[in-house]
Amino acid sequence: MSLPIIWTIVFFGCLIIELSSGDFYFVCFALGALASLIAAALDVPLLYQLLIWAVASVACLVFVRPSLIKRLHNRKERKSNADALIGKTGIVTETIPAGGHGYVQIDGDQWRSVSAEDIEIPKGATVTVTARESIVLTVK
Repeated sequence: MSLPIIWTIVFFGCLIIELSSGDFYFVCFALGALASLIAAALDVPLLYQLLIWAVASVACLVFVRPSLIKRLHNRKERKSNADALIGKTGIVTETIPAGGHGYVQIDGDQWRSVSAEDIEIPKGATVTVTARESIVLTVK
């Protein structure tokens, strides 16, 4: 078996292993194998191919992997569930009496709501969610 084929197998093997781990370690070894594949295609001796693989893999672990990890884990936190409703607008589907509960439709869902300003909000009014307590929204 020729060396370029072996480096190709190592390259794809590392990528397949990376799919199951997700730590970006094996991607670095795959990139090292890709560099050695290029060297093998240029008829570089095997000892140098192994050296290229080792140096490229370590360089990737030191320089590329931290950047990938940072980009993956440095995402802004997204609000979920009812917290994502704060700031959204909706339509009152059942009048919200002063000091009482009514219903607001937001994105097709009905939410039990109270008025933030302790005033009556009529059916059909457009409101904005300002807070929530459990599953009851506060709107104005």
